[in-house]
Amino acid sequence: MKILYGVVGEGMGHAMRSRVILEHLVKHEHDVEIMASGRAVDFLSKRFDGVNKIHGLHMIYEENRVRAMKTLVSNVVTGATGLPKNIAAYFDLITSFRPDAVISDFESWTYLYAKTHRLPILSIDNMQIINRTTLPAEILEGHETEFKLTKAFIKSKLPFCDQYLITTFFRPPVRKERTRLVPPILRPEILSANRRAGEHLLVYTTGEGNEGLAGTLAKTGLECRIYGMRRDLKEEHVEGKLRFQPFSEDKFIDDLASSRAVIAGGGFTLMGEAVYLRKPMLAVPLARQFEQVLNARYLQHEGYGRHATSLSDAAEVHAFLEAIPGCEARLASYRQDGNTEVLGALDEWLDKAAAGVI
Repeated sequence: MKILYGVVGEGMGHAMRSRVILEHLVKHEHDVEIMASGRAVDFLSKRFDGVNKIHGLHMIYEENRVRAMKTLVSNVVTGATGLPKNIAAYFDLITSFRPDAVISDFESWTYLYAKTHRLPILSIDNMQIINRTTLPAEILEGHETEFKLTKAFIKSKLPFCDQYLITTFFRPPVRKERTRLVPPILRPEILSANRRAGEHLLVYTTGEGNEGLAGTLAKTGLECRIYGMRRDLKEEHVEGKLRFQPFSEDKFIDDLASSRAVIAGGGFTLMGEAVYLRKPMLAVPLARQFEQVLNARYLQHEGYGRHATSLSDAAEVHAFLEAIPGCEARLASYRQDGNTEVLGALDEWLDKAAAGVI
């Protein structure tokens, strides 16, 4: 089949997830054209031909929170120049590729193409869980307004797709038809990682120069392998038991697979990988980012880790360390057969699309 695939560029999780799906499509000899924005363009271009850059929305983060006004201004300014390019790319695609079906990972332009041309469309992402399932009151408590705003946005983003595959490690009740929950999509490097017990903490933070967190980590007495705090590093920098790391995907994955536990934000991708590798996690979601709050609260709800609003209080870290044995016991029962379920659901949908029975 000829498939148009759209990837939103806000956050690298969409690109890493889409890489797995795209590799499966190419392996099965589908003809794929990719539309992507942001950092997803460079990431996917290294692995696939036919990656088209298109303007997409983005967010600006400072001090572990979304800066709404700066985000609005940046999108308006870049949108003014990006929109004509989107339209040009859109019409070029109409005349050249002519896809049989469309798959979108939260990307709007490919969705609009599908709807305009009455093509079958499949949504694959983790965000639709906010709109298409029933979330319990204890998960929403204190964030009801953010939930309603986020839900309204997601509801308007890709409405009336033929099917929604929602990646998730937790299972709230589905409330809408054409919706299927599937386990997190895992990159091959995670599936082949050498999982083993270790004594170090893996710490991933985008808070560059957060010396307050460094002080808190130092008080744990544990070796901490820290990524993201000092982004200009070319080699490891050691201060006592704190080991500040330059980014290396291979080493990061091995440090994750061999860790005792993880401390990071509320992003879905790393959280799903930690759960799969059965590593307890302390999640600190970005302020005003309900999707991350949801992930972190469900992580604690399932007993796989703990949720914290910040790491300014060392008590949060120490409480998490004490909870690790209980989290390990809960994680021991987690089961996921790699990407078998989601890829099977994908192939099933493509067969129906090809047969015209969607």
